[in-house]
Amino acid sequence: MSMVKEFKEFAVKGNVVDMAVGIIIGGAFGTIVKSLAADVIMPPIGMMLGNVDFSQLFLVLNSGSAPGPFATLADAQTAGAVTINYGLFINSVTSFVIVAFAVFLLIKKINELKREEEVPVEEPTTRDCPCCFSTISLKATRCPQCTSEISL
Repeated sequence: MSMVKEFKEFAVKGNVVDMAVGIIIGGAFGTIVKSLAADVIMPPIGMMLGNVDFSQLFLVLNSGSAPGPFATLADAQTAGAVTINYGLFINSVTSFVIVAFAVFLLIKKINELKREEEVPVEEPTTRDCPCCFSTISLKATRCPQCTSEISL
C-alpha cells in the first residue's frame, strides 16, 4: 500500500475530522472565554477591589529609555521598560479556570449521556409455549397449561 493511499485513509477517518472540528471550535471557544474573563468578569472584580484594572497591573524591573513611573502598561512598553505584567497573568489564570470549568461541565454531561446509553437490557425470563402460546418459564420442560413437552 502506498504512503499516499495510507495517508488518505487516515485523513478521511472520522477521528481526524472530529479532531479538526474540535480544534477549530476550541479556538473560537477560547476567544469567547478570554473576552468573558477580560470584559465581563474582571471589571466587576476590579471595581469591588477599589477600581483596579487588572490588565494595567505591572511591576517595572528596568525603566528603559524614559524614566518612570509609568501611568499605563502601554506607556512602559513604549519607553522600552522591562515589566512583569502580573495583571495580565491574573486575567489569563481567570480565563483558564473558566475554560476548565466549562470543559468539566461538558465532560460531565457527556458522561451522563453515555451512562444512559449503557443501561443493560434485561434478559427474558419467559417464553411462549409453541403449542398453546401461553407464557411459560424459560427453564420449563413441560407447559403447565397444555402439558406438552418443551425442548430447551
